[in-house]
Amino acid sequence: MEKNKSIEECCNVKRLDVRKIQDLLRSGNLENYRSVLNEVLEEIHFGELRSLILRLYVGADMYIEAHSFSREIGVDDEEFVRLFGSIDEIEKKLGSIEETVEFFGEMIRQCIRWRIENTRDNGNYIIINAKSYIDSNYMSSDISLTNVADAVGVCPTYLSSLFKKETGCNLSEYINSIRIERSKALLCCTSKMIYEIAYEVGFQDYRYFSQIFKKCTGQTPRQFQNNANIYV
Repeated sequence: MEKNKSIEECCNVKRLDVRKIQDLLRSGNLENYRSVLNEVLEEIHFGELRSLILRLYVGADMYIEAHSFSREIGVDDEEFVRLFGSIDEIEKKLGSIEETVEFFGEMIRQCIRWRIENTRDNGNYIIINAKSYIDSNYMSSDISLTNVADAVGVCPTYLSSLFKKETGCNLSEYINSIRIERSKALLCCTSKMIYEIAYEVGFQDYRYFSQIFKKCTGQTPRQFQNNANIYV
């Protein structure tokens, strides 16, 4: 009777939000992973899941996401299983709610460590991907350090320091430089109004565009356009 009740409860339990776990694995850090994990578990009222069957239900999703992520960043399956067992063995790790949460935390923490080690060894690869993403999305007014970090799978603070170290400029400066180069081409080769060009390359504030343009070129957009037209 108790077993049937547990199965029925299992069918009704709210599913783990795997997208948030994926985001945590890709861009979380060792300082905040525990609080983020707790928030995700609180959403499904994990602290109320007294049944082992229910914990297994959630635990399987958590294990699969962590294992899949570890493969994605190049961790050998044998290494993952050595540390956390196979999926058929995780029942042993879920003896209580506290033990289960600790097991989840260990998997998330180790995956983040692997990711950090991997990105340290592949810093140039991260910068190449970040620049590629910026080059394709610079015209969006919403592009930010957080967007770019999410796209390349690292946390924003790590990307910020790595980008500065590898390129000599911060990420926002790089975004603006790409926008200004594109705006120069448009000023020379189109009949669009300057404010239209500003919006097209991602600036929502025409005055700010003019300020950044002059800082980068020594001329206002109008001066640059007039000088370029002399030679046309």
